[in-house]
Amino acid sequence: MSAPRMLVLAKAPVPGRVKTRLGARVGHAHAAAVAAAALLDTVRACTEAVGPSRCHLALAGDLAGAVRGDELLGAVDGWTLRPQRGGDFTTRLVNAHLDLVDGSGPVVQIGMDTPQVTPDQLVDAAAGTREHDAVLGPAEDGGWWVLALDDPGHATALAGVVMSTPTTHDDTRSALLARGLRVGATVTLRDVDTAVDADAVLAHRPTGHFARAWSAVRQEVVT
Repeated sequence: MSAPRMLVLAKAPVPGRVKTRLGARVGHAHAAAVAAAALLDTVRACTEAVGPSRCHLALAGDLAGAVRGDELLGAVDGWTLRPQRGGDFTTRLVNAHLDLVDGSGPVVQIGMDTPQVTPDQLVDAAAGTREHDAVLGPAEDGGWWVLALDDPGHATALAGVVMSTPTTHDDTRSALLARGLRVGATVTLRDVDTAVDADAVLAHRPTGHFARAWSAVRQEVVT
């Protein structure tokens, strides 16, 4: 197997545009700070897993105007950055994978909602593509946190799958199976969408950018 590639789909952490459910609880400026920290942790995990030259960021928005934008730009130094393309998230997801079809190695795609992810978990997801065409990592809310594909062209199977629902994981798995793909699984992680989620992830992983950012918000806002 060729060396894997990491693909992160993310929004630039701008107040009011990211973590809006969390923002309704703690304020959108605080939520954007938490999102920026989560993205920094995610970028670090990917870089440590495979090195910056094999990492890709499909971005909605502009880091130059984002919270901790300069720090994020420094963190993705050596990465390949592309804008997300498409009107809905599923289309943007599929297009981000298709942008990588001319490269070599499986693609491990994640978002910015699981700052607790480790490099080993990403490498394990990639390793699963030795025996499967796709590897899907469930999220506790019914979605999924990682999708590894031995061929990024397989992402076209997801056209029409609705994301961010309680059945997104099962719907995604069904779509992959319907294409005739062998689908494996990896560990379950918890997305950070609410203050309760953030507390749970902090308890599990009390170090890193996210842990420091959320601890500061909790001290100032959450009672």
